[in-house]
Amino acid sequence: MALNSSPFVSSMELSQSSIQDLVKKIKKEMFSKADIYSFVSPSAYDTAWVAMIPDPNQPDRPMFAECLDWVLNSQREEGFWGEFDGHGLPTIDSLPATLASMVAHKHWNVGGLAFIHANAEKLLEEKYNPCPRWFAIVFPAMVELACSVGIEMIFTDRLEAMVAEIFDQRQQILNTHEEIVKHLSGEGSIFRSPSATARAFMVTGKEECLAYLQSLLQRCPTGVPSGYPMDEELVKLFMVNQLQRLGLAQHFVDEIDQILSVVHRNYMNREGETRQINFVPAQLYKDSLAFRLLRMHGHSVSPWSFCWFLHHDDIMDHIQNNCQCLSSVLLNVYRATDLVFPGEYELEEARSFSRNLVEKSISLRHQDDNLVVFPNFQRMIEREMSLPWIARLDHLDHRQWIEVNEINTLWMGKASFYRLSCLHDDDLMRLAMENYNFRQSIYNKELVEITRWSKDSGLSKMGFGRENTTYCYFASAAASSSQLLYDSEVRLVVAKGAILITVADDFFDMQGTMDELETLTEAVRRWDGHGLTSHTEVIFKALDNLVNDIAAKYLHQQGRGCDIAKILRDLWYETFSSWLMEAKWSKSGYIPSIEEYLRIGMISIAAHTLVLQASCFLNSSIPIHKLRPSQYEPITKLLMVTTRLLNDIQSYQGTMVVTKELPYSPSLILKEQVDGKTNFVLLDRNENPETDIEDSISYLRGILDEKKKELIQHVLSDGLSDLPNSCKHIHLSCLKVFQMFFNSKNEFDSRTSEMLQDIKQAIYIPLEFQKAKPSIKPVPLPSEGKNQIVNAILGPSFKNQTIKRFTAYAIPLPMPRV
Repeated sequence: MALNSSPFVSSMELSQSSIQDLVKKIKKEMFSKADIYSFVSPSAYDTAWVAMIPDPNQPDRPMFAECLDWVLNSQREEGFWGEFDGHGLPTIDSLPATLASMVAHKHWNVGGLAFIHANAEKLLEEKYNPCPRWFAIVFPAMVELACSVGIEMIFTDRLEAMVAEIFDQRQQILNTHEEIVKHLSGEGSIFRSPSATARAFMVTGKEECLAYLQSLLQRCPTGVPSGYPMDEELVKLFMVNQLQRLGLAQHFVDEIDQILSVVHRNYMNREGETRQINFVPAQLYKDSLAFRLLRMHGHSVSPWSFCWFLHHDDIMDHIQNNCQCLSSVLLNVYRATDLVFPGEYELEEARSFSRNLVEKSISLRHQDDNLVVFPNFQRMIEREMSLPWIARLDHLDHRQWIEVNEINTLWMGKASFYRLSCLHDDDLMRLAMENYNFRQSIYNKELVEITRWSKDSGLSKMGFGRENTTYCYFASAAASSSQLLYDSEVRLVVAKGAILITVADDFFDMQGTMDELETLTEAVRRWDGHGLTSHTEVIFKALDNLVNDIAAKYLHQQGRGCDIAKILRDLWYETFSSWLMEAKWSKSGYIPSIEEYLRIGMISIAAHTLVLQASCFLNSSIPIHKLRPSQYEPITKLLMVTTRLLNDIQSYQGTMVVTKELPYSPSLILKEQVDGKTNFVLLDRNENPETDIEDSISYLRGILDEKKKELIQHVLSDGLSDLPNSCKHIHLSCLKVFQMFFNSKNEFDSRTSEMLQDIKQAIYIPLEFQKAKPSIKPVPLPSEGKNQIVNAILGPSFKNQTIKRFTAYAIPLPMPRV
């Protein structure tokens, strides 16, 4: 990469140094022997409940004073406890969390009650109407408890009616009352919920509950999480997933490999498990995440490691009945099925099942049993559903993940998300942003260089065909950001090759005479451009310069005896020969058989030409003999076939024209028929005249889907290819580029606003990440002392109703966040 400007080099050196310093710091924080619970963000609601427990020996003091201190110091500036959503507003969780914290610190008057008065009506009516079931249980209980300790609230008539309706909803849910001890686990918890277990201990005094709480406080000495114990392996898997999705995995290769090796070993040794329905969501989330990460990193793992739920009707029913609560789990299942191999029908079933329910959860988000869904999480789901993983480029995926404020979300439980506090740390976000910005600056510089090369070589001034210099570089850079080093030569090699292929292909398709095409192809065979003129001379000179440049750099990199010039020339001659053959078919009207067409077409698409010569500059470069046509690996042949089929599905375009035979009846004439160029779709219809175009396309898509599965298997499995992993992954990157360009239409030959915006975001537009800033008005702190109790008058009708319900029943257990 030619970076000759001294100020630019100096700036790059500073950026790289800053990135390296951050990497070292984060490695020390995230991958040291620190307690895994230090990564889990505390829950204000659960911590407040633990803080309420009195010391048996000193009833006027809390048993767990450290939790009380945490609650005291964790009130938001705006006067509440709990979480923000993606718009900077408090979530509905903040109402019970704030009430619980107020009860725990009734002598501490720092704005909590004012927040309830100012925001309850807005949260209940505008954002969460109707309210979730868990909230209908928790919120009335917290109101009752607050009143019982002397905290009274002023509600407007409208809010009073809304709260009364929630009380009625609670009563409908709690038609029967079960013994607390019935839900007590062997470890002494109620559904592994600190808040529920704290209340259970206050009601029953069970020693098992106390032992659980004491164990909890030993691991989490201040604020406690919303669930305990947590699956430590799940937390580590989530750390790996976050690093990958932020585009930082290349900085933590050894650490990631170590974690996944341990996880893989544990999965291989895992025996049949009996799964309790309450813990199925967490287990399914973990298993699907583990499957995706392990398979993506080349570990052998069976789909049944997470598709076990398909064999349990009760679990399937539970998931279907609670699909909205489990939307994060279902999304994870869906993402795991991206990596399907041939014959893995259980993954196909899991994909269909999860997609249907995720789409259903989106449609039900404003209906009954709603829950806390962060807006950015909702947008992420919609993106996953609308654009498949195989059609998304790494660099833009990283950007989207960085700009999502809730990057530290672990998974959605019944009421909220778990959060990983370390992953919300400014250092990690700063690293992600600096890493992205640094790559963006490199891409910007390289695009200037590649544009100059295209202009100086004459390729951008041919006067015909497509001028796709920016498209070619964008695809090369954005698809490979997670595999290539900052200074990799691969991006420029691929981009230059793609520009040359685009121009030469257009010359063979639409501009050159047969004499010119045959003369140019012969010149490439002899590798001698004497006698060429005009366009043929420009194309050959650009090709000669490119091949000589690649060969010289490879020789300098590998040393004496590694001259690949002759091999590269043969590779390009094979490509030019395929273009010549297609031109002869087109100009003569010859219709080849499907087999004959595919044999030539998989070469003329030229995906292998790009990938093989670029693979010479990977860290583990491709063996030279693999560049020869007779030595192509199966993975390379699969890439050639899949990219040809992708192109053919979208490059056939229908145009309504009026024929002379039927002047008043429009008929469908295909663009390729008008141009005289054949296509797999047309050939299939020609050989099967009883079928229509849509049947041919459907048939072709079926073949394509199977070939893509085979290619993914060759990339992610050991033993199917002799190529280094880096070479296999660049094959996958190339497939993703073609899928992106030809996913739903031919984007390569168009100038859609979506594609242009993607290019701008990848190369030009700075990141738009900023931390959520609350839009609510902060509650002013009172001037009175901490110990003054806030007194207010509750509306008479609601007050009587509240006291009656409070005295009639024992205070319901807090709803466990599972």
